[in-house]
Amino acid sequence: MNNEDVLHEFMQKVWNEKDFNCVAKYLQEAYTIHIDTGDPWEGKTLNMEEFKVRLRYSFDSFPDIHFNILSSIADGNYVAIHWIMTGTNLGPIGGFPPTGKSIKTSGTTIYHFQNGKICGHSQVFDRTTVMKQLGFM
Repeated sequence: MNNEDVLHEFMQKVWNEKDFNCVAKYLQEAYTIHIDTGDPWEGKTLNMEEFKVRLRYSFDSFPDIHFNILSSIADGNYVAIHWIMTGTNLGPIGGFPPTGKSIKTSGTTIYHFQNGKICGHSQVFDRTTVMKQLGFM
């Protein structure tokens, strides 16, 4: 399986189906968040358990979070995807209480690979739109 196929499967199994049991199949032991402005883990390198904590944070805030990949392109040890994320805010997000409101936003993530497994990402997406959709701005 090539890196692009690995990433598509990772997004489906881990993010859309929320299957924590298969995280190790897709990730290296060390996962670095290179650039992801607004992400509390930006600039940090996470081990497998810390990555799962990050997943739980997202899933607790948006239990039905879903990523629809619009396009992807692979170049060596990098795979970039453009996606639309949807979800309903049913848990706290940051210091804000749950709103019950739905969100829809898009972004682009470049996943970094090493030996056929994901070892980090750089990401840009419109968090301001999310905050507006939730009524925080």
